Amino acid sequence: MIEIGCPTPDDTRSLARRLASLIRPGDVLLLKGHLGAGKTVFAGGIAEGLGVQEQVTSPTFVLARSYEGFMPLIHADVYRIGSSAEIEDLDLLDEAAQGALVVEWGDVVEQQFGEDRLLVEIIPGDDDARHIRLIPHGSWADRPFGEVLA
Repeated sequence: MIEIGCPTPDDTRSLARRLASLIRPGDVLLLKGHLGAGKTVFAGGIAEGLGVQEQVTSPTFVLARSYEGFMPLIHADVYRIGSSAEIEDLDLLDEAAQGALVVEWGDVVEQQFGEDRLLVEIIPGDDDARHIRLIPHGSWADRPFGEVLA
């Protein structure tokens, strides 16, 4: 597990932007955090790091949004999903096979996404500060986090 402090939303976005350099096609990032923790800010930083030009918005009501950059990005929110069958119906893994998949509330359905995933836990602190925990699984455990997070 890797722990990082982010005093401001800009720091959270910057961390995610740097982390995007480690993403490979087919990667899954699952975001964990309470309402307002900064999951969409983090997803926006990943998008920026992948060269997405448009602003990332929460996909809560549409469930998933697609963005084009250096590689495709699928940004999903499973907060409103009631069953694992509904997740399967979205075909998120297939949709993101050539790019990256970022799932808000992904910790709730973590096992749906296999062993090769990065769990990103966002914990709010005082004011706008966030404490970020990166918990790598599978191939994520071998990635050079120190090179991009320093």
